[in-house]
Amino acid sequence: FCSQNYPLYIRSVPTENELKFHYTVHTSLDVVDEKISAMGKALVDQRELYLGLLYPTEDYKVYGYVTNSKVKFVMVVDSSNTALRDNEIRSMFRKLHNSYTDIMCNPFYNPGDRIHSRAFDTMVNSMMMQVC
Repeated sequence: FCSQNYPLYIRSVPTENELKFHYTVHTSLDVVDEKISAMGKALVDQRELYLGLLYPTEDYKVYGYVTNSKVKFVMVVDSSNTALRDNEIRSMFRKLHNSYTDIMCNPFYNPGDRIHSRAFDTMVNSMMMQVC
């Protein structure tokens, strides 16, 4: 999500519950904003901010990450997946951040536009296959 809270890129697997995932991700933006405002000045001093577990639900766990340019990454994982630890989630967010940085370095990309990149799609799909 960009700093104005509209989505730049959304991917979900399985696709039959896509609307439920969209709702979950959009509702988590309130929690992200609360955590950012609670951090206050400390956020300005950091290059990146891993927010950790935003909130668990019965079926999913929602994690958040914010860059220094206020771009928000939200990840929803199945709560039955106990193999994912905090360090793995953090490294996945770093990969997403690095791939997003590569997109921003593309002179043909206008910041704030939806992301349409095969390299980004490939990276996201490989991460999702790793988790599933």
